[in-house]
Amino acid sequence: MEKPILQLINLTKRIGNKDIITNLNLAVPRGEIFGFLGPNGAGKTTTIRMMVGLMSISEGDILIDGHSITRNFNKAIIKVGAIVENPEMYKYLSGYKNLIHFARMVPGVTEERIQEVIRLVGLENRIQDKVKTYSLGMRQRLGVAQALLHKPSLLILDEPTNGLDPAGIRELRDYLYKLTREEGISVLVSSHLLSEMELMCDRVAIIQAGKLVEVQSIKDLMHEGLHSSVTFEVDKLDAAVQTLTDFPEAQAKQAEDGLACWLDREQIAIVAERLMKAGIKIYGIRKNSPTLEDKFLKMTGGESIG
Repeated sequence: MEKPILQLINLTKRIGNKDIITNLNLAVPRGEIFGFLGPNGAGKTTTIRMMVGLMSISEGDILIDGHSITRNFNKAIIKVGAIVENPEMYKYLSGYKNLIHFARMVPGVTEERIQEVIRLVGLENRIQDKVKTYSLGMRQRLGVAQALLHKPSLLILDEPTNGLDPAGIRELRDYLYKLTREEGISVLVSSHLLSEMELMCDRVAIIQAGKLVEVQSIKDLMHEGLHSSVTFEVDKLDAAVQTLTDFPEAQAKQAEDGLACWLDREQIAIVAERLMKAGIKIYGIRKNSPTLEDKFLKMTGGESIG
């Protein structure tokens, strides 16, 4: 089995007598977009800052491509590209000159590589324009280009969608997908926009109060369990509820938009048949898929994301 690109091993961060992060163990597979979620104060940014060397580790370790952050920082960090908070650029220089300036600080970045990342993030037509003329989305893409110049194995993005409009968020999502599928890069992304994380990520880790709550693929998380909330739009709501009194497993009750039930796939057909036999007209059947936000709130006891 291929070793993970990122491993957190009994990671602990203590400030004074308080543990901010407690024995956090996590493995991020290669070639995936991996979401990092948690309520306000859960320790997401603290963990990311330890990953990139902006904050010391109290106990435990972080391995990046098998190299220890604590024992061999230079070998570990060369595998990382990161945007923590907003990418800082020289606004009165062109996008190209910003990349040249950054490339001078990193050994081995060729002109060919600079052109490659410009194409990768789709800035060919605007790269010679001054950064002050860029939209927020374009600045974020330039930041991603800068983070990719040295061909990292892991890209870490802390709140990359901050300040982006829906079109900019979608662009960023498409580029990240392209990076993981075509370049084989792993992306760790922290965001408070759960609807975006649901669309963007292959897998998510949820932390709360500095401890790991759950790691699951988005697919498994969203399709967990056989039962779903199902709404029947009917003409006689009272009669519909009465019809299902001898079918208690359906948990039928009146809702604002119709008859609400809790059913598996086969039971949907059984309930529909019972209602029709009782002379109740069915105008629509809607399966209400839970969102990542629903799952998140359930796992964290209703604490809001941050």
